[in-house]
Amino acid sequence: MTAPILRSLAELRDLTATWKRAGESIGVVPTMGALHAGHLSLAQAARVGCDRVIVTIFVNPKQFNNPEDLENYPRTEHEDAEKLAPLGIDAIYVPGPDEVYPSGFATNVSVSGLTDVMEGEFRPGHFDGVATVVAKLFLQTSADRAYFGQKDYQQLMLVTRMARDLDIPTEVIGCPTVREPSGLAMSSRNLRLSDEGLTKAAQLNPIMQDVAQALAQGASFAPLAKQARDRLEQAGFTGIEYFDLRCATSLEALDTPTRRARMLAAAWMEGVRLIDNIEVPMV
Repeated sequence: MTAPILRSLAELRDLTATWKRAGESIGVVPTMGALHAGHLSLAQAARVGCDRVIVTIFVNPKQFNNPEDLENYPRTEHEDAEKLAPLGIDAIYVPGPDEVYPSGFATNVSVSGLTDVMEGEFRPGHFDGVATVVAKLFLQTSADRAYFGQKDYQQLMLVTRMARDLDIPTEVIGCPTVREPSGLAMSSRNLRLSDEGLTKAAQLNPIMQDVAQALAQGASFAPLAKQARDRLEQAGFTGIEYFDLRCATSLEALDTPTRRARMLAAAWMEGVRLIDNIEVPMV
């Protein structure tokens, strides 16, 4: 059965107030639509962990620095609702821009430190847009728990810190990255790749895994990162923005994984920006 689609904050709050009065917990899965198996896995996790589940679909203009990227972002509301139907979702919240950013809106949520590197460096203002919209969605949905994929690892760190710092009573839960059989991390942006581009893009993850294996054997990251960049260029990637080893909690740059670490990368394929990250075992 297809979940009801709510378009106004008033409708949403009427519904969530009923659930709260009944003592039911609410889980939210914030998305920008164009749902794939990764999103559906988050909805399934929310279904297991909460009495009620809301999936939000909002293509947030504040987190795009490139107007063309915003214009080209896939919008597939009908197909998204059909994909969610078998999962028993209780509501799909699809607000218009005026419901999120009403006339006169003048507030910006900014999280320093975690947002100064990687995505923050190459997409100025992006994380302010993410933090602002996620804070609003947490409050609009009255969510007890929110579910995010680890593919956007820096985003996961950001929203966790934001909720904690602002005392928003929403627990942020990170869920494993869902991948294609090829190993490519699932993303709505993959829809814009040709078959050849998908094949080439699938080489990103094994290259990262090779670096992680070499690190486990005691190698230093800097020369490995240079080799990895060369391999990515040979595979057809362009504009490799970063290929970093970072502390998993502070995102401080590391040369060896002497503490919990993540390897994170961003590069372009056929004009599409792709990101990925993997956990790196400590040595």
